[in-house]
Amino acid sequence: MKLKWMLFFLWSCMLSAQLEKEPVIWEAQLEQKNENQYVLIFKATIAPNWHLYSQFSSDQGALPTEFLFDSQGYRRVGKVEESPSITDYDEVFEMDLTYFNDSASFRQEIVIEDDSLSMLSVEVNYQACDDKLCIFRSETFDFSLDGKEAISTLTTDARSQALSKALKLNLSSTEFLETELVKGSSKSNWNIFFLGFIGGLLALLTPCVFPMIPLTVSFFLKQATTRSKGVYNALLYTFFIILIYGLLSLPFHFLDSLNPEILNTIATNVTLNLIFFGVFVFFAFSFFGFYELTLPSGWGNKSDQASGFKGGVGIFFMALTLAIVSFSCTGPILGSLLAGSLTADGGAMQLSTGMLGFGIALGLPFGLFALFPNTLKALPKSGGWMTTVKVVLGFLELALALKFLSNADLVAHWDLLKREVFIGIWALISFLLTLYLFGVIRFKHEVKQKVGVPRLLFAGLSLLFTSFLVNGLISDENQLKILSGFPPPEFYSIHSTASDCPLGLECYKDYETGREKAIAANKPILLDFTGWACVNCRKMEENVWSDPAVYSLLNENYIIISLYVDDRKALEEEAQFNYQYPDGRIKEINTVGKKWATFQAINFQTASQPFYVQMNAEGKVLNSPIQYTDIATFKAWLEAGLKNNTAAPAPKAQFFTF
Repeated sequence: MKLKWMLFFLWSCMLSAQLEKEPVIWEAQLEQKNENQYVLIFKATIAPNWHLYSQFSSDQGALPTEFLFDSQGYRRVGKVEESPSITDYDEVFEMDLTYFNDSASFRQEIVIEDDSLSMLSVEVNYQACDDKLCIFRSETFDFSLDGKEAISTLTTDARSQALSKALKLNLSSTEFLETELVKGSSKSNWNIFFLGFIGGLLALLTPCVFPMIPLTVSFFLKQATTRSKGVYNALLYTFFIILIYGLLSLPFHFLDSLNPEILNTIATNVTLNLIFFGVFVFFAFSFFGFYELTLPSGWGNKSDQASGFKGGVGIFFMALTLAIVSFSCTGPILGSLLAGSLTADGGAMQLSTGMLGFGIALGLPFGLFALFPNTLKALPKSGGWMTTVKVVLGFLELALALKFLSNADLVAHWDLLKREVFIGIWALISFLLTLYLFGVIRFKHEVKQKVGVPRLLFAGLSLLFTSFLVNGLISDENQLKILSGFPPPEFYSIHSTASDCPLGLECYKDYETGREKAIAANKPILLDFTGWACVNCRKMEENVWSDPAVYSLLNENYIIISLYVDDRKALEEEAQFNYQYPDGRIKEINTVGKKWATFQAINFQTASQPFYVQMNAEGKVLNSPIQYTDIATFKAWLEAGLKNNTAAPAPKAQFFTF
């Protein structure tokens, strides 16, 4: 029994660190019976399937609940009384234990003996268990006495309830929230599919994949008893390639369904972005030829052996073998797609769309050349040009790596990678790529080769891009709109700016502060749910908000409240709290970003950015929310909201403490 209990205890300690839901929520209050006699009341709400153990439960099993009193200035009358409990056999501890289900309450009478006593504290130590793990907790309750009246101070959980309640807006005209979300177009998914497809095409041109095309197609056509059978096998091979890459995105759909904010949290996590930066630099140097990335050789060997099975199973493992052995070339490209999709709005669905595009581009040639085998003769021969492709991809990986370092810098407010520094480094990378393509520099593993016309053409394009970046760096005008979302925003500059809001507009980064301004100015509110690492947010600000007509509408008619859901700045200690969802999940609100992400989720049932809501200071929603869109749609949306903003009298100020 002792061994079983020790193992259970160790397992509980490991799992309790991952616990998202606090199984026991405590409240405390102080009731006055007469001038100097009071009753301390403690109430516990217990999650389903959990047990809170009685004070009188056997200490040979779970730890009994214990109350520790600081008795200076008062005395206790009797012992702590508790509500009815259950005594039953516990299979984990293999003994009878006394516990509470659902709820429990405890009472302790006290008599004040020192008239100068103004504060008393009680500590509660307890254990709670379900059939998988146990938690051990300690809660401290402070009670304040004010003359003859007793006032219970807010405990951690009571304060959390008050702050949680303040997050919920009293919205009206919510039918706008029930209508279809206004979107400009579905370009975003098509864009990510296109990027995935381009990534797959680039992977085809690498030494790991390109030579496999004629070999694999010839194998299918020669091994089949009929040509139609060979074509069928090749097409099945193509389908399995697409399927394998599509399956890689499935775990993220489960994460997204468990918590819609989780992908955004992962994407904007400072540590994870720094890891991505390091990984991408590592990928880049593998493309430069300093080392080769490979998956464990056993994986490839086992997959290759399994490919000997007849029929579809064997073909599936042939496709899996291709995915494994080509990892040194496809891995960095695939990693770029995966990491980039995590930072994109749309989460798991966009990731799947991109992976689908990648798989189609990678598998399509195998099917097409099987249908038209004579075209195999037109394929260029393998050679040094594929090494050039890999090195070019290495430079692109370095440029992408910088984006993740920028994300971490923006979210953590380090002020290291300002817009000018970022663009300057990109210009340097582009210039080095230009020198490489012109043959001025080369890597030690490369054989010197003649610089042909195609390479010169790409060198010229790289030089033009370098000039474009340098010109945008020194020009006073924003000439880099095409890159919006990749460099840091314009207001994140080494030059001091009058505003840290987009385009120098006046904005507020706290809801109540902005609401007070809206009351004073008698203007509607534009709620702007945004993020420091949000690419589409920057595109909206720099390409749509910058339009003169849109800018004028925003500047003259709206109070802009920009709430950054990925801001890692810690809240003041008194503003931190635990938010409990209706299903019982507990979320710790300890940063600015968590606060506004939760605020968005509970009021508007969404976790994507950018997300714009028009409302007045009374909480009346003026239009359906809108996301990433074009100038014409956004301008019409703003104008429609203004028309719906009825000339109601200015509301009285209501102040909430977040």
